[in-house]
Amino acid sequence: FYPLDFTFVCPTEIIAFSDKASELRKIGCEVIGCSVDSQYCHMSYCQKPQDKGGLGEMQIPLLADVDRKLSRDYGVLVEDGAYANVALRATYLIDKEGIVRYICINDIEVGRNVDECVRIAQAIVYADEYGDICPSGSVSYTHLTLPTIYSVQISVAAVSLQK
Repeated sequence: FYPLDFTFVCPTEIIAFSDKASELRKIGCEVIGCSVDSQYCHMSYCQKPQDKGGLGEMQIPLLADVDRKLSRDYGVLVEDGAYANVALRATYLIDKEGIVRYICINDIEVGRNVDECVRIAQAIVYADEYGDICPSGSVSYTHLTLPTIYSVQISVAAVSLQK
């Protein structure tokens, strides 16, 4: 989600997500942008070149949430104040099973770090694919395993909690 088309911060994020779309598709992820603007506003935004304040050609679809249902359902619609009826900046990573695995909601004035969103998507895919943990930092497809003694302590703790 992003607040509005034709603003200062929004195009920086949308373009960055579009630029990363092919990288995300390689790991089975799709990016969808959504704001409360109409489909006609989105179309105009995409037809306008980047150097003229538009987005230019996009590699991601933009949804028009004109009735604000999606923004409200996802809990990012600002209900009152100076930004009433506009969505906050929000990122949701939803897995193949429809389970929300990651949520990040930013204030309207604060842009997102798209590289961090990509890293988290990669980490979720890695953890699912290998059944391993994925620590902070860049994602390496080298298996990480816990020491055996730590695994045993976890198992013992789990058993004792079940009693």
